[in-house]
Amino acid sequence: MRWNLRLKAAERGVWKSAEMRRLLAEAGLEISAGKMSALWTGTPTTIRLDDLDVICAVLDCDPTALLIREPEKVAARRPRRQQTASAESDVSIIVKPRFGSGPRSEPPL
Repeated sequence: MRWNLRLKAAERGVWKSAEMRRLLAEAGLEISAGKMSALWTGTPTTIRLDDLDVICAVLDCDPTALLIREPEKVAARRPRRQQTASAESDVSIIVKPRFGSGPRSEPPL
C-alpha cells in the first residue's frame, strides 16, 4: 500500500503538517508532533481505524484516496516456482498428507 496523505492534504489546500495537525485537533484527534511527522513524511506501518476516519473527515475523502493499492508489489513478494530442465517441469506436484502408521483411536463417547 502507498500512503497518500500529503497529496490529499495538498488538494485541500493543506501544505504543512502543523496545519494538518491543527485541523485534526479541531476534529477531536490529538496527535503528537512526532506521530504527525511520521504520518506526513512516510507510510505508517499501522494506523487506527478511528484515526483514519477522522483524517478522512478532515480531508473530505474516502480511505481509498489515502491508501492506494500496489498489486505489482504483492506479485513481487510471491515465491517464484523453480523450473527444472526436464520435460516434467510443466507437471504440477501433488502433495498428499501422511497419516500415522498405527490404527487411530476414537474419542470416548
